[in-house]
Amino acid sequence: MQIKGVLIVDLYLSIYLYTYLPTYLPTYLPTYLPVYLSIHLLIEVLRFFANGIPPFKDTSLLIQEQQFDGVPVKIYQPKKPAVTKRKALLFFHGGAGTYGNVAQRLSTLFRRRTDQQQNASIRSTNAGVLLAFCAMTVARKRPNADKYHTDASCVTVCGDSCGANFATKICQLLVDRTDVPKIQAQILIYPGLQGMDFYLPSYQQNKDIPLLWRKLVVYWTCRFLNKSTSVVNDVLEGRHVPEDIRTKYQKWVCADLIPEEFKVRGYKPQDPALRTFKPKVYEEMKQVLEVTFSPLFAENSVISKLPQACILTCEFDVLRDDGLLYKRRLEENGVPVTWFHAKKSIHGLAILFENQDVHATIALILENLDPY
Repeated sequence: MQIKGVLIVDLYLSIYLYTYLPTYLPTYLPTYLPVYLSIHLLIEVLRFFANGIPPFKDTSLLIQEQQFDGVPVKIYQPKKPAVTKRKALLFFHGGAGTYGNVAQRLSTLFRRRTDQQQNASIRSTNAGVLLAFCAMTVARKRPNADKYHTDASCVTVCGDSCGANFATKICQLLVDRTDVPKIQAQILIYPGLQGMDFYLPSYQQNKDIPLLWRKLVVYWTCRFLNKSTSVVNDVLEGRHVPEDIRTKYQKWVCADLIPEEFKVRGYKPQDPALRTFKPKVYEEMKQVLEVTFSPLFAENSVISKLPQACILTCEFDVLRDDGLLYKRRLEENGVPVTWFHAKKSIHGLAILFENQDVHATIALILENLDPY
């Protein structure tokens, strides 16, 4: 309890430094200093929470740590012999590619819920790996499902935050594969799905709400892609987006597509003069405008082939509207969607705060998945 107390103080201290301290700094000190310190402090706090204190081991489970093509994986299976082959859940954890690991609490909480309600094998993988490795892990290991006594036709791909981005793109990459069974379902927990528009209503309304405020999204994107963080402000204003790309994707990523009920807490369209295009910023950050980073940009021919989906969004989360826009795209293309909206929650609720309602909802969805 004492450690948690200290960390909570540190968390609020980092938020205070970021928000208020610049106004009190002497003019001869760089104004970015408190922001720099607060971001690094917050990263360490979040890294501790995400890595966390491992839950007590369940003696009824067989837990294995393995490597799939070099990717660290933790596998949870009931020790009790299965009468039939088990459903499988492949979970990619979040953490912006900068923190978190396969021992993260979310996977074990899912395991506790699902193992009680169904025969399930859950695999948690490292979100810091390349997307290609993620796709290889899914495609190559599913034909060897007999080793884990799982049904290759009943595999669900799941992820939270950037892990949900990975899960989304993996589903898209595999839709036309004929050498492996199709993925049965995708579960996307507060996903981040596009790198073009940071003026959506959720980004404006929740720009200063922890644990993921607006500036941190781009900051961590730069860190993950090994890009200079000097472009953060330009990217936030949209100066990395050529007009032809903006025009092409506005049909899928635009505040006009967000239901009015999600604008009542405030929304103001961006002044076009603020997003003057900067070619150098585009060259530095053009990767965020590719479909591999922004799966919201996938063509309808891909979206229409995707498996049934469960999407969880949080009201007080900058990524909320990414989830809403993807929900809309899936539904418009005839993909069944189960949507769960946490009206009083912030980003990270499923991991950091062990939200039992969320876990129960997803476990129920897994249990009742329609045969594919």
